[in-house]
Amino acid sequence: MIRTGTLLERDRDNEKLQRIIADFPILARPTSRGKRLVYLDSAATSQKPRCVIDALVQYYEQYNANIHRGVYEIAARATDEYERARVKVARFVGASPSEIVWVRNTTEAINLIAYSWGAQHLRRGDAILLTELEHHSDLVPWQLLAERSGAHLRFLPVDERGVHVLDDLDGLLDGCKLVALGHVSNTLGTVAPLETIIPRAHAAGAIVAVDGAQGAPHLSLDVHALDADFYAFSGHKMLGPTGIGALYGKKALLDAMPPFFSGGDMIRRVRYENTIFSDPPRRFEAGTGNIADAIAFGVAVEYLQNLGMSWVREHERALTAYALERLAAFEPRGLAIYGPRDPDRISGVISFNFADIHAHDLASILDTEGICVRAGHHCTMPLMAKMGWSATARASFYVYNTPEDIDVLCAGLEKAATVFAR
Repeated sequence: MIRTGTLLERDRDNEKLQRIIADFPILARPTSRGKRLVYLDSAATSQKPRCVIDALVQYYEQYNANIHRGVYEIAARATDEYERARVKVARFVGASPSEIVWVRNTTEAINLIAYSWGAQHLRRGDAILLTELEHHSDLVPWQLLAERSGAHLRFLPVDERGVHVLDDLDGLLDGCKLVALGHVSNTLGTVAPLETIIPRAHAAGAIVAVDGAQGAPHLSLDVHALDADFYAFSGHKMLGPTGIGALYGKKALLDAMPPFFSGGDMIRRVRYENTIFSDPPRRFEAGTGNIADAIAFGVAVEYLQNLGMSWVREHERALTAYALERLAAFEPRGLAIYGPRDPDRISGVISFNFADIHAHDLASILDTEGICVRAGHHCTMPLMAKMGWSATARASFYVYNTPEDIDVLCAGLEKAATVFAR
């Protein structure tokens, strides 16, 4: 890790980082070309430590059973572990377990809000405020809600660096019922100024739903202190399995919301004529839950807590600063770096293009060197159109990345320059 401090401090950090890397089995395997795997695509999905993989295997090998109904031993254990995972995730974000709803991913959580809360509260003439940075999953559900309800969308602008422009925030909030925005941009890494936006939204009478897919994995969270009304996040971006995520919602809001899905395990009493639904969170968890992945998600957040989220943030800040410094040397040769350049204002994501090499071609060349980066529009097509980019390459960092990974990336860029100069 690159940081100021004594030699002893740096040595201790390096020892910790090497122990972390050893926890991730995939990082020990070479690519098919015999290269060391340099994984720089954690914004898409993170790698999984051995303890998370073991938790999945242990569930299926030792106590695979359905939850909440069975009275036999392994069913009781499955239920206990499933609900214990909810407690772990709640503690990780500073919430109560009754405020944590299991979902498949952030996208499902946002749709739950749009259909359940939105159907009750949005009417013709109301406004929904988004930002110009939003991922499609935090844009399309609100577009559809606006079509169903007659509400209209407004957009908080960003400047040429992808930083939120707050000059007309109060005017944009006038008449808004809902503000929906990403905590961290998946394309540019921009950290939203929630500490400014949330209180002003509440003062204007709006609730705030935060897409935390890129926030929860990287930043220390206390949703009660933040005062977000909803906060959605996905397990697979924070060392957990795919197919599991969580929605935090303020208890008063969840209590007043109707179910999103309906069926078994979310009911208190069913008659032929009608049904009485369970209290939240189970009201929103119809059918058999994703038991194994929820349990493993709980293990993943424990792993992050043991690392310390302040360490995670500082490690990524240092990596980002080093990457910006190294990549800047390529700018005279046509490298364009997008987004904020202050490592304190971004979170582990750098998007770029290199001369006239298409982002997909660049990613393919880097792949031959074992380097995994994302290329494309990153599910932010409106942002790409606004900025005039057809696509970008994106490198994203996490707890297992090192300065050496960035050095390998730079060597890959040198190779790309050579290949496309022919």
